[in-house]
Amino acid sequence: MTAAAKTIPDGAYVPEIEQDVLGTLLFGGDFRKVMGFLREEHFIPDVHRLIYRAIRAAHEQYGSTTMPIVLRLMPEDAKILFVQKTEQYPAAYMAELAASVVNGPAGLERGGKAVVNQWARLKAAEVGKLLRDTAHDATSDTKATIQGIAAELDAIAAELRAGPRRKSRVTLAEAATGAFAEIDEAMLRGNGLTGITWGLTDVNRSTGGIQRGEMTVIGARPSMGKTAVGLSVAIRTAKSGAGTGFISLEMGAKRLAMRALTDIAYDWGVQIAYSNLITGRVERSEVDALKSANHDLESLPLWIEEQPGLSMSDIRVKTERMMEDAEAVGSPLGVLFVDYLQLIRPSARYQGNRNNEITEISGGLRELAREYNVGVVALSQLSRNIESRAMNERRPIMSDLRDSGAIEQDADTIIFLFREAYYLEKEKGKDAEAEMDRVQRLVDVQNKLEFIIGKQRNGPVRTVDLFVDIACSAVRNAARL
Repeated sequence: MTAAAKTIPDGAYVPEIEQDVLGTLLFGGDFRKVMGFLREEHFIPDVHRLIYRAIRAAHEQYGSTTMPIVLRLMPEDAKILFVQKTEQYPAAYMAELAASVVNGPAGLERGGKAVVNQWARLKAAEVGKLLRDTAHDATSDTKATIQGIAAELDAIAAELRAGPRRKSRVTLAEAATGAFAEIDEAMLRGNGLTGITWGLTDVNRSTGGIQRGEMTVIGARPSMGKTAVGLSVAIRTAKSGAGTGFISLEMGAKRLAMRALTDIAYDWGVQIAYSNLITGRVERSEVDALKSANHDLESLPLWIEEQPGLSMSDIRVKTERMMEDAEAVGSPLGVLFVDYLQLIRPSARYQGNRNNEITEISGGLRELAREYNVGVVALSQLSRNIESRAMNERRPIMSDLRDSGAIEQDADTIIFLFREAYYLEKEKGKDAEAEMDRVQRLVDVQNKLEFIIGKQRNGPVRTVDLFVDIACSAVRNAARL
């Protein structure tokens, strides 16, 4: 056994879990069922690691993992190790494994996951002991200790996620059947939606809705309305009956609730600036109107997670809990909003390399969307280089996505937000005539939000004009003249 295995308490390690998997493979089990997630390091005893290494080599070289081939690929000094650890020669030990198989080929994938789970459990115990020992050292750096332990647990969680959670291989006919089901649903709805509504008519027409299993990125500079759009759309997806999660890494739940209340009250003709709520500059009648608006929120299947500094592993855990809550109320989770991508805490794997960190995070969000079959809408900051461009060149483009080209590659849909009014409010005309033009233009675009679809795998690239009242966090369809 490994040095770590020698310290495992009696009963904590169950050798039969590993023996059943190895025996099944030696008896002709399909190695392809476990090769994608089961690694040599997941086995605890040295002899099991040795056998699995030879099994992998046998599959790579001969396409078979039967015992005669595996034996041929065992190293010369294997006999010594086996006799020392098991008091048997390799052939005798492996013959016993093959003869004592319980679950067989049908249970191979499940057995492989059990091996990984056992490894993770024991590894977590090892990390826990390290934490206890380090925490008891009065000279230790508490912050560094916690960060190190968190990184270790992140790595363990990553191994646990490697196994597939759903059927991923289908025939073309099966895929077509699913496609026809989506088409039929869209025809029944009669609104062109194949996904979950944005709550915005022209955006729905251009995108078909927020698609399950896909990642959408909404990028903008500060004050363009990222959070306003994200929260307003989240309210409308929840109103449509789809379970909706909103992970806010920047703003607390109470502040988001204030924005949500001003958004809903807007439809009643009650216009209350979000900033006035924070400072208390509101009338009692306005507060009463917001309390009435709160009744609309009470029944919505919308959950907010306000914890900052979450890693991708943390987000997965939070998502699974939201899924459980959504199932419990009969509104399965359909969309997950993340505000915003650059605030997700990266693992220690690429520490210091921001490009690789963002690549890891972006890939993690896309994987989450596909694995849990939810639409992931990730808000994203854009490069500040936009501000240095000429006024008429400040509409965002793909190269403005910050830190990594992976976001552009991973996202199924990329949307940019642009408010000309934001820049006009900060500018001053060079002379009286230019100032008059600026003021008139500001009046014209004061409530205009450009919803720029910069990339869409399955649809057109175009710009949709929307109505926005930033002060009230209200985003609506543009007026039709």
